[in-house]
Amino acid sequence: QVQLVESGGGLAQPGGSLRLSCAASGFTFSRYAMSWARQAPGKGLEWVSAIYSDGSVTYYADSVKGRFTIFKDNSKNTLYLQMNSLKPEDTALYYCTKGWKNSGTRGQGTQVTVSS
Repeated sequence: QVQLVESGGGLAQPGGSLRLSCAASGFTFSRYAMSWARQAPGKGLEWVSAIYSDGSVTYYADSVKGRFTIFKDNSKNTLYLQMNSLKPEDTALYYCTKGWKNSGTRGQGTQVTVSS
């Protein structure tokens, strides 16, 4: 069955960097767009970034544009989110999802906390 396993979260200082990974299995990863979403305590799900199956098109929320980069390695069935210049407001549980901004299939999430 479809499985998405996120990793790479943790505690970072403001201005720091983290790289999230999402290992995918159970489907033909190279044929699917993928997305990252996040949910902060008491808030709704926010779409952070998305990428076409071949990486040719990407989407970024205005709040992360210029700081985050999404990419996928189809040879490793892995999705990544490089997060630079982190801000306290980036603190959230980050999920990877199968599809273009589609929350139907997602992993368990990885916690990102940005604090000094």
